[in-house]
Amino acid sequence: MLNRKRSERLKVIEQVTLWTRERFELPEGTAMIVAEIACPLPGCPPIETVVAFWIAERRYQFKLFKPMGEVIHDDLPYSWLKETLAVEEGVGWECC
Repeated sequence: MLNRKRSERLKVIEQVTLWTRERFELPEGTAMIVAEIACPLPGCPPIETVVAFWIAERRYQFKLFKPMGEVIHDDLPYSWLKETLAVEEGVGWECC
């Protein structure tokens, strides 16, 4: 049972990773993190999906306000928003 859940979770992570690579036309070797985080703040969904990737030492990130298992392709930001997802290191998002 535990192995099945783990296998399903890995498939979801792989799918979100693939969608992100495709959406932003990222090379295969691009470093990327896909994770779920709990948000204790009022009005915040209890579980969020966080995606971060690095291109030439520049970090890009976005949140999807639902658990990974509920994310669909259309939830990802549009490709033309990529530059707005860039963040300076050490600014905000201490979680990731």
